[in-house]
Amino acid sequence: MINRRIAALGLPWFLAGCTGSRFDLGGLDIGAGGIYASVDSEPFPVPAIDLRRINPNFLRREVAYGSDEKRGTVIVDPSARYAYVIENEGRAIRYGVGVGKTEAFNFRGTAVIGRKSKWPDWTPTAAMIAREPARYGPYAGGLPGGLGNPLGPRALYLYSHGGDTHYRLHGTIAPWTIGTMVSSGCIRFINQDIIDLYDRVPVGASVTVI
Repeated sequence: MINRRIAALGLPWFLAGCTGSRFDLGGLDIGAGGIYASVDSEPFPVPAIDLRRINPNFLRREVAYGSDEKRGTVIVDPSARYAYVIENEGRAIRYGVGVGKTEAFNFRGTAVIGRKSKWPDWTPTAAMIAREPARYGPYAGGLPGGLGNPLGPRALYLYSHGGDTHYRLHGTIAPWTIGTMVSSGCIRFINQDIIDLYDRVPVGASVTVI
């Protein structure tokens, strides 16, 4: 059960999701068994995604992508709301993402994945608390991993010049926000997608945010 403390953080997002658009998937094939089906093998079961609430342009798929980067490199394009992981022979896996609510919140440049975490703890940054003390102040001591944690089931932590950028690639408790500018700066993925990305890239992989 989600406790009161977690529910207080997540409730505005869940209420917002009740009023979103419904999308016609147009017969899109999302794979045998459904890549967005529930995941019951996790410490906390990951719910299935209601695909009618996400623009199908932002669902995971393999695409042609010309790049000189080596296999396993992650490229994030905040303006297009996409992230790519480079495969072989001009191909990439493309994911829809949610990005910072303003351009000022978005990291730009090249970093590496300094560490990875399953069901990570979450602590709002000092800047987040300063901007919205009523919302984030109660979580200054951190929030343990779980279904109500804003980072979702996985997080990839970006480091640059030997230090933490405080910029993450992570899951979300609000999948209907994928494809929009809503976050406090990090890049959010559908939970099934961040699990997929986590398994594809190692610590030390390069990440470019364009």
